Amino acid sequence: MRAVRFHNAKDIRVEEVPAPDSNLAADEVLVRPGACGICGTDLHEYIAGPIVTPETPHVFTGATNPQILGHEFVAVVEAVGSNVSHVKPGDRISAQPLISPRDDYFGRRGQYHLSDKMACVGLSWAWGGMAEQAVLPGYCAQPVPDAVSDDQAAMIEPAAVAMYGVDRGQIGAGSTVLISGAGPIGALTVICARAAGASLIIVSEPNPNRRRIIQQIDPAVIVVDPVAEKAGDVARDLTEDHVGVDVALECVGLEVSLNTCVDAVRRGGKVVQVGLHMKPASIDAMLWALKDISVEATWCYPTYVWPRLAGLIAAGKLPVEKVITGRIDADDVVAKGFEALLDPGGEHLKILVET
Repeated sequence: MRAVRFHNAKDIRVEEVPAPDSNLAADEVLVRPGACGICGTDLHEYIAGPIVTPETPHVFTGATNPQILGHEFVAVVEAVGSNVSHVKPGDRISAQPLISPRDDYFGRRGQYHLSDKMACVGLSWAWGGMAEQAVLPGYCAQPVPDAVSDDQAAMIEPAAVAMYGVDRGQIGAGSTVLISGAGPIGALTVICARAAGASLIIVSEPNPNRRRIIQQIDPAVIVVDPVAEKAGDVARDLTEDHVGVDVALECVGLEVSLNTCVDAVRRGGKVVQVGLHMKPASIDAMLWALKDISVEATWCYPTYVWPRLAGLIAAGKLPVEKVITGRIDADDVVAKGFEALLDPGGEHLKILVET
């Protein structure tokens, strides 16, 4: 079968690989992936990997590179193991890609995403969504309602990252919010914050194409070019008594972005780290103390969020498809996918790959 595989930095290949064995374990599901998103993690692997893809056998799954990529995808069930009853052949599913022990400290508490043995479909599992077939643990196959399109189902995984940040910031009706970064996760965070009831959303983003796209997604958003003006000043100008926003979400993973959020948030407010930082950040700890802020750090998402997100999408409350800016065939995945997303002047946020 055809598959997109990561071998090393700048070495992603479209190859013919053996199809999965149809003799499934009792708790496994065989699926045929459809649309699959290219994630920021995939981009990091392409630029500087291996980072999270395993050079030696993964401690829990035994997977090693070369790795079939893809962890944001929709699929159709083709076969199920004897113990799987929640889906059947022909059902559409959204892949919940986190794989971890059910019986370690965190597994016994339902906090599967916190296990130090956690693996991920498309990154540290034998299979991924950028292939013609894949095998998943049964709990990774999350059914989606008919009202959720294939494109929307493929977007549930990155939306889960964004919604977790919104939840940790306790954003609700009337909240004032700053989002630093209008990449795919920042854009989805705008959509999730609006769905949660935010009344004021300010987005700080230096890329003019991304500023344009974010205003198309949500015309009510206040967009700031941080090169021309300080997001904190805008936040104070637009909030009562010039106090700053209730919640600031950092969706870039850079020191300057984190400190922008701290500057923009009001005293007693919350800063949520959603973007992953690849190196240590210098902070003004005294300012954190003077403002009496709470800083929330997030890792992935609770795996139980899939039905909630699918329900919000089906009800028209979470238009995640607005973040999609391109669709390509797997044969074009490097030139029209990875390279296009890495182009500083590019116009893409989220590109879906079809195998």
